[in-house]
Amino acid sequence: MGSYRFILSGGGTGGHIYPAIAIANELKVRYPDAEFLFVGAKDRMEMEKVPQAGYKIEGLWISGLQRKLTLKNLMFPFKVISSLMKSANIVRNFKPHAVVGTGGFASGPLLKVASGKGIPCVLQEQNSFAGITNKLLANKVAKICVAYDGMEKFFPKDKIVKTGNPVRGDLIAKSENKLEAMNFFGLQADKTTLLVLGGSLGARRVNVLIEQSLPLFKEQGIQVIWQSGKLYYEEYKKYESGDVKVVAFLNRMDLAYGAADIIISRAGAGSVSELCIVGRPVIFIPSPNVAEDHQTKNAQSLVEKDAAIMVRETELDEKFESVFLELIRNKDLRGKLGANIKNLAMPNATKEIVNEIEKLLVQQ
Repeated sequence: MGSYRFILSGGGTGGHIYPAIAIANELKVRYPDAEFLFVGAKDRMEMEKVPQAGYKIEGLWISGLQRKLTLKNLMFPFKVISSLMKSANIVRNFKPHAVVGTGGFASGPLLKVASGKGIPCVLQEQNSFAGITNKLLANKVAKICVAYDGMEKFFPKDKIVKTGNPVRGDLIAKSENKLEAMNFFGLQADKTTLLVLGGSLGARRVNVLIEQSLPLFKEQGIQVIWQSGKLYYEEYKKYESGDVKVVAFLNRMDLAYGAADIIISRAGAGSVSELCIVGRPVIFIPSPNVAEDHQTKNAQSLVEKDAAIMVRETELDEKFESVFLELIRNKDLRGKLGANIKNLAMPNATKEIVNEIEKLLVQQ
């Protein structure tokens, strides 16, 4: 069957965009002649990232509600009406056999229209705390693919399938050759390596912490791969040295993970899923500046399984040094955390999500 047509909708952040692209890629492997269309929000990053991945995209005039009264909020009803009308045109013209929503405001109008026309729809929820768009759509879709236990508090239990989150294929097949990784970064194979991940743009509070902690790392004989983010690279590149590698962006995440003995990271859903596959001890520093504080909830779900350590931003000055030193000095703790987080990995998530989509296609 090569005549299938799929619409994928989601965006605003990489956490919504990259899972959608991964699902499309797997569908394309199974159905090489299928047609694909992405639907996102105008002026958001999906309008750039999706075409770079080789797919067509249509943009809706949509955005979220602001927490205070603004002109954008006054425009919200008009944006919703406009997006519903455009979504209706898209669905009518493209005639999809299935629609997949990965979260973000653009997926709301599109999946509402598609489900209303009886088209099978699948949601993919990355976080342990469901996003508002997915919660609003839950009763309208056929299946909801999740990555965490306990999601029945947000969604109808009979629609939930625990699949995990799609991750980049190169991480699943990542090199375990640590020597190759160390050579790539110009580091010493006999030293403990810390990998710091603040996201592609960077995280101000994480960068400040690492800057303050460089003397501690040096004292402990630790070398660092520090992803400062492109917003902060110019500020922190002065710390580049033999033992400190400062980069704006990591193009070879497989080798970065291969080099790492310990990881400090934000707790976005995509990062958490990748880190489970990597199986290294992690200190999560969740961003407090996200909807419903979902990064804290993501990290907490691992902490409860003895699979990671979490230090909130408000606790960094008080706790970070003692927590870090305990991890460095306690080999058994590192081993336990690494093994436990690895046990939570779901490396076949993308295939399992597409399996659920295929089941709906068969029913048509």
